Formats: sequence, structure tokens, C-alpha cells
Amino acid sequence: MMTVALYITIAMVTLAALLNVYRLIKGPDAPDRVLALDTLYINAIALIILLGITLGTRMYLEAALLIAVMGFVGTVAMAKYLKRGSVIE
Repeated sequence: MMTVALYITIAMVTLAALLNVYRLIKGPDAPDRVLALDTLYINAIALIILLGITLGTRMYLEAALLIAVMGFVGTVAMAKYLKRGSVIE
């Protein structure tokens, strides 16, 4: 039962990631694209953690943490760029 639930969850998160890619490409303006990129890295974290649960290893947790940190820094940098026009002052 757990395996079936994991596969269904992986399929749903993958669908959500594909919809985020669509919004990233089609987005009407820059803030929508930044939001789509932000949710895309959250979906990537979810997929990596689900893969780690499916394979029964904890090694993927470190990769998910690295993606979380890099995604946060990237989102902050893009928000600062959109607000001020430069990242480093």
C-alpha cells in the first residue's frame, strides 16, 4: 500500500512541476516567473525526498537541503533584483 501511495504522490508532484514549468515559460510578467521558479524548486525538493523514501536511503535528504538553501538564496536575489535593479549594492 505504501509503495502505491508513493508512486501516486510522485506522479502528482511531477505534474505540479510540469505545470510550474508552463507558468515559468508562459508567465505574463517577471514576478509570476519568480514565483513559478520558487514553487518549482519546492517541487524538486519534494521529488528528491520522495525518491529517498522510495529507495529507503537518507542520502537524498542532504541534496534536498542543499536545493532548499540555494533556492532560497536565488529567490531573495531575484526579488531584490526586481525591486532595485541590482543584486549587489
